[in-house]
Amino acid sequence: MAHIVAEGLSKVFGPNPRSVLPLLERGVGKDEILEQTGHTVGLLDVDVTIEPGETFVVMGLSGSGKSTLVRCFNRLIEPTSGTLTLDGTDVLALRPRELRAMRRSRMGMVFQRFALLPHRSVLDNVGFGLRVQGVSRAERERQAGAWIERVGLQGYERSLPRELSGGMQQRVGLARALCTDPDVLLMDEAFSALDPLIRREMQGELLRLQRELAKTIVFITHDLDEALRLGDRIAVLKDGVVVQVGTPTEIVTRPADDYVKAFVEDVDRSRVMKVRHIMAPVPDDADAADQTVNAVRVSSEALLQDVVADVAAADGPVFVVDREGRLVGSVEARSVLAALARGPHAAPS
Repeated sequence: MAHIVAEGLSKVFGPNPRSVLPLLERGVGKDEILEQTGHTVGLLDVDVTIEPGETFVVMGLSGSGKSTLVRCFNRLIEPTSGTLTLDGTDVLALRPRELRAMRRSRMGMVFQRFALLPHRSVLDNVGFGLRVQGVSRAERERQAGAWIERVGLQGYERSLPRELSGGMQQRVGLARALCTDPDVLLMDEAFSALDPLIRREMQGELLRLQRELAKTIVFITHDLDEALRLGDRIAVLKDGVVVQVGTPTEIVTRPADDYVKAFVEDVDRSRVMKVRHIMAPVPDDADAADQTVNAVRVSSEALLQDVVADVAAADGPVFVVDREGRLVGSVEARSVLAALARGPHAAPS
């Protein structure tokens, strides 16, 4: 079962948002609705399905609706129309008490500006969600301490947020969101306020934690490089509309329209395409080839940028193996060059 399913999700901001729905159904544009009614269309007929354990990135320019969408998931913003389910539960039908329980135990959120309690220590900030749940002080300090260690902040338990760098504060925010063991982690531009080097470090930390925890993550960003690095799949929004949903490779090699093309035109394809996208089928003499002592082997899941040197140095085809080490194909230098030399919007073979 899909973890989160949104169907026909729309959000209109203004004094009487439902009065605008008939105009939307007739195809009246966002700008015209604003001019005629004074209402702003934040989301329009959004359909997304997010799988368990998936890092789902929502990307778009400022004002595209990405923060509105993620806040609809936990109803910090109330959708105007549509449906939204979490593991089959109708999120929009939850009563206030049920909604609070969902936010406390099933959804964690990491904000762009950290949102730490300035007068509370790192330990108290991380354990705050458990305190709201009524967990005893001894138990929440134990759990919070474990998460502080897990995000690399051991020794800073008694420090105040103002005594930490921006990257350290965001680690506190991440630990706080994870401390309640939520099913879903919502991250709204979580790293965009950080310096580039710290930002990349935090991306690496999130990837490391995700390999261990396999949480369902909805990550909001306007940065394409960040989206490509973190996302299992990416949804591209424009003016509140989902323009395209796909894997990083699909977004880069098969953009749906000119808007997506503008995002990906300068992307280094070697950082996105994997060996399996260009490998040739297993040859007829695969068994013999697999026994070749000096044969070079690369993973089918390796990025092209990571295998270029090995492929270029090989005298012939380089063998491709899956996660279990089984021979699944081969790749040559010319196929790598051909993939990287194609126009920026061509699909891999």
